[in-house]
Parts: sequence; structure tokens; C-alpha cells
Amino acid sequence: MKSITLLLGLLLFSYTSRSQSKNYNVVFDISSADSVSQQAVIREVDIIKSENPDAKLEVVIYGQALGLAIKERSGYAPAIQKLLTMKDVSFKVCAITMKRNNVGVTSLLPGVQTVPDGIYEIISKQREGWGYIKVAH
Repeated sequence: MKSITLLLGLLLFSYTSRSQSKNYNVVFDISSADSVSQQAVIREVDIIKSENPDAKLEVVIYGQALGLAIKERSGYAPAIQKLLTMKDVSFKVCAITMKRNNVGVTSLLPGVQTVPDGIYEIISKQREGWGYIKVAH
């Protein structure tokens, strides 16, 4: 009887500890040219990765935030480049926004990727269970 109780206790402990270590996946939505918002998303990604190196973080850029990802216009290029060297961090730009603004892929910071539609990318991540944060001030 003691061995059965011990076995059940170990199984319960194993289940509980596994359920507490859920994936930490977050998609950030930024569409603002506001420098405070842009600085905030970079700061938050950096803080989260410092505290949780296994976190998967994606920043989706569209609308007026496009300049954040453009080589000649980004005021945060070095910070973005640093974040892109981290495991499971990505910055993705909406191809519709790029087309609307006549921006080609070669204008983007190295490592920044494109997605066909920024909003669809965000919705897809949410459907996969990712957390969602709208970056705005």
C-alpha cells in the first residue's frame, strides 16, 4: 500500500511540475511610429529573454511602425540586431505595408523577415496559443 501511495505521489508531482513549465510564446503587435512605443517593444523583448531564455518572441511590424525595420530610418537598428542574435526572437514586417510604402526587402535590417500580412500573422500566432501584446503608448 505504501508503494502505491508513493507511486501516485510521484506521478502527481511529475504531472504538476510539467504543467507549470508551459511554453512562453508571445507575439508583439506594433503599428506606431511613436519612438516611445518602439523603444518599449525592444525593451520588453530584451527583458523577457533575460528572464526566460527559452521564450519564443515575435515582433510583427506594420502600418506606421515600418521605419523601425528600415536600415536608413530605424533609430534602434543596433538593439534590433542584438535581439535577432538571440534564440527564438524574430522581427517580421508586413509585405502589404511594404508594398503600400514602396519599400523593398533589401531596405530591411539584416535578419528582419517578411510575412504576407501582419494582421494575419498575429491572428495565426494567437490561434496557436501564443500570448498577444499590443504595443502602444
